[in-house]
Amino acid sequence: MPVELKPEDLKELSHLELLAKQVVEGFITGLHKSPFHGFSVEFAEHRIYNPGESTRHIDWKLYGKTDRLYVKKHEEETNLRCQIVIDDSSSMYFPETGLNKITFSIQCAAALIELLRRQRDAVGLTVFSNSIETHTPAKSTSIHQKLLYSELEKLLIKYKQESRKTTSTVEALHHVAENIHKRSLVIIFSDMFDSGLGREEQLFSALQHLRHNRHEVILFHVTDKDKEEEFQFDNRPYRFIDMESGEEVKLHPSEVRNSYISSMNSYRKEILLRCRQYRIDFIEADIKNGFRQVLMPYLVKRVRMQ
Repeated sequence: MPVELKPEDLKELSHLELLAKQVVEGFITGLHKSPFHGFSVEFAEHRIYNPGESTRHIDWKLYGKTDRLYVKKHEEETNLRCQIVIDDSSSMYFPETGLNKITFSIQCAAALIELLRRQRDAVGLTVFSNSIETHTPAKSTSIHQKLLYSELEKLLIKYKQESRKTTSTVEALHHVAENIHKRSLVIIFSDMFDSGLGREEQLFSALQHLRHNRHEVILFHVTDKDKEEEFQFDNRPYRFIDMESGEEVKLHPSEVRNSYISSMNSYRKEILLRCRQYRIDFIEADIKNGFRQVLMPYLVKRVRMQ
């Protein structure tokens, strides 16, 4: 079996486009050697032959490889529009050492752009924190894709130069819903730590807004599972600092672990329930688990949208 590249293995690669190509090549190789080979991007420009239709467009070379009949799609059948949305608030820069959530999200976004390029799809990028920082509409040109990689690379280097940034996920999602004028696949990378108490209903309303405007949505809930969900800290006192507000609290993890885990589980279950209600794909993305957990749900979603 091929060895899957993980984000921490790629820290020496400075160019996101090269990183994305390596990740996607490894992913596709794995698909060809697994039960999921039918989802390979090799089939992105084909659909299954329907008995009774003309045989003129059957791809006989592909038939020789697969022993199944496929026909080449027309241009209007192949194009997908995708908007990648990345939460760039300060909480996404946890942990402060090693691989953090924002770097993982950027690398995943780069790999998705490469997959979309290979499938001749259009892709745009939205970056937000307490306001919209970047919004580029979806295009499929090579120049536009270079621009997206450039914008992503800027995200990798700018954080240390900026002050704390809060999260306004609600406003960002409403902005995306209103500014994408054609039906699209919206892919969101966020830890869902929206600033402000009592904003859960507003957040769910914003997600519903995307669906109301007929967009398909995948929400990748990006977390450091060990620390943020399971609260795995050593048995000693800590000083915890809110990365967005700067507020500090000193406590012993064992004193709050059970209540913390209970609250996190309740919040996650509520998001999952609402996403199911709105037919949004909610995917847990642990930064320590590599790229497949992101690329496979995207590919399955794309096949379902054909």
